[in-house]
Amino acid sequence: MTASRPISGATELDYFVEGMDCPTCVRKIEGALERMPGTNNARTNLTKQMLTLTLDETQTPRATLEKTLRSLGHEPRLMNGEHGDRAHTPRAWYRTNQGRLVLTTGALLVLAFLFGLLEPALAAWGYVAATLIGTWPLAKKAVAAARAGDPFSINTLVTLAAIGALTIGEGAEAAVVVFFFAIGELLEGIAVGRARSGIQALAALAPKTAFVLKKGKVFEVPADTLQVGQFVQVQPGGRVPADGTILEGQSSLDDSPVTGESVPVFKTVGDTVYAGSINTDGVLKIHVDTAASDNTIARIIHLVEQAEANKAPVARFIDRFSRVYTPIVVLIATLTAILPPLLLNGSWNEWLYKGVALLLIGCPCALVLSVPAAITSGISAGARRGLLIKGGAALEAIGSVKTIAFDKTGTLTAGQPKVTDVVPFGTEAGEVLRLAAAVEQGSSHPLAKAILGHIQGVELPAVQEARALPGRAVLATLDGRELAVGSPRYAREQGALTAEVEVEAQKLEAQGKTVVTLLDGARILGLIAIRDEPRADAREAIVQLKALGVRPLMLTGDNARTAQAIAQDLGLDVQAELLPEDKLRLIEDLKRQGGVAMVGDGINDAPALAASDVGIAMGGGTDVALETADAALLRHEVGGVTELVQLSRATMRNIKQNVIFAVGLKAVFLVTTLLGITGLWPAILSDTGATALVTANALRLLRFQGGGVQTKTKVQRQPVPNAGTL
Repeated sequence: MTASRPISGATELDYFVEGMDCPTCVRKIEGALERMPGTNNARTNLTKQMLTLTLDETQTPRATLEKTLRSLGHEPRLMNGEHGDRAHTPRAWYRTNQGRLVLTTGALLVLAFLFGLLEPALAAWGYVAATLIGTWPLAKKAVAAARAGDPFSINTLVTLAAIGALTIGEGAEAAVVVFFFAIGELLEGIAVGRARSGIQALAALAPKTAFVLKKGKVFEVPADTLQVGQFVQVQPGGRVPADGTILEGQSSLDDSPVTGESVPVFKTVGDTVYAGSINTDGVLKIHVDTAASDNTIARIIHLVEQAEANKAPVARFIDRFSRVYTPIVVLIATLTAILPPLLLNGSWNEWLYKGVALLLIGCPCALVLSVPAAITSGISAGARRGLLIKGGAALEAIGSVKTIAFDKTGTLTAGQPKVTDVVPFGTEAGEVLRLAAAVEQGSSHPLAKAILGHIQGVELPAVQEARALPGRAVLATLDGRELAVGSPRYAREQGALTAEVEVEAQKLEAQGKTVVTLLDGARILGLIAIRDEPRADAREAIVQLKALGVRPLMLTGDNARTAQAIAQDLGLDVQAELLPEDKLRLIEDLKRQGGVAMVGDGINDAPALAASDVGIAMGGGTDVALETADAALLRHEVGGVTELVQLSRATMRNIKQNVIFAVGLKAVFLVTTLLGITGLWPAILSDTGATALVTANALRLLRFQGGGVQTKTKVQRQPVPNAGTL
């Protein structure tokens, strides 16, 4: 909803809102708050059933706000404040207001039927009682929704239908209608709860306690009190209590609860570990890198909970459609009830009956639920497999892209390049490495890390005036000499690339190695060759993307020979020697040919990730990755990109099926009702039944596994947009 100007001195309140488990409920609550003075920054969260707002109690007292929510049929529970709770445990369905309504109306319906076996007159009164008791809360919600600006709510339709059925003497069918509707509402709540529980269960993965190392001793403390910079010890079989870095020890860790990685991953000193991972076979000393509220599990939960705010285009369309659709249904039902008797001398009782049935058939519950149920399930299923998706819009877009562009280093390759060759010119090989490492000190670039890692243990001289020319070179001054570590292209621009050096560089590049040059002014001191091997699953992932009809493309700043060698090995097109601005231009060109996704590390590729239709960060547990990209892969596997496309397409198929179920059942019962074949209770069953089908179908997505591609699609090779002279 649209937020008004911030109000000075207002209080921020967090409520758990019982029964806020469908999109209609959310829209109804937001409409009421929009008309309430003193409310600001109101945010509803369907997944958590939370309402957060800023309230100026001089304009609207807190008691008035809570009374309004109750009138809409929702019990608010304050989660903060002087008397608020900090946590909430959802109640069993039969303890909720909706559960009690189902049990009450169901019991009255059974009693009325039993009385009918003894005395029909008693049965009639029993059905009337069941209808009135079941309709009363619906009528209150309808009135409250009308006051909040939504006169044609679902509750209004059912209330009118139930009262209309009683008016024409159809008490038994009226009672069945109310009972079925109550069951449908209950099913919606259970469905959202199922999708919600799969993600919230992640919170239980992190252990409640941790073993902190302090002054050579081990102390057991609550895990949520851990602070950044502390050291913890994890025994074999124990769960890692916080995101951190291994300082001592080595072990295989089962990351499956967090990343979806199917087999334990061997990790040693310097590797990152996740809270909730299971340590299988070694004692580990870990440096705590993040607080409990900011660890990977917390990020996943927060991301999924907030994803609904970014609705898919199809969800926004359904929302707009339902706002127009419901008033039209009321108008058609009214005309059906009165025109035939007035103009065609039809029976009032018969056509009133059909008009009431049309009201029930027109209930858009299943249609409104069809999209968010599938989107929530899809995002939840992805999170379980380490595929983090920021919202329905991203989930919908990923499956429709025509091209997926990959960065090379750290994305298609393992991101752990090693120095393979050093070719000196006029100096020693060791001196070439020492000077290059001195210039690269402090750099986080993978190639810089390879050079620094290769010369570990060697004391490096201090340099001055270090600076970077993005995509070209790193420069620094040492003892009055201006040194540069850069690409052969940079050396060529400086006029330093002689024929002899060019030949040596080409030999190394032809072997798929990246070559960097060390320059002293305009003189080359040596070449350093570095190779970064492709990820183990990259080739198979590229094959699968092609089978899905998606064109994979490598975009890299690396030299053309090295890039071509790796691209040929993996089987995809390539554009090499690209500066950051070249990548942006290529992304824009590709977007004109159809949707394009960009896969990168989420830091160096942030501009390209932001410019693409869908940005996907590889190994996306970092702040920058989650902020820049539309989706992130916790597993460092290219196959995760394929799974994202498969999940998106599975979700969109699910949505189409749901819409067909919702509309198809209504169309069938519309025809049978007008022909006089079916009556009131089948009419409401068309909506309740569709709701049950939509719910069950959406929950199937929670079992999504991804994996191999069955469909073989002939892929047309498209021309790569010209990158210009580089």
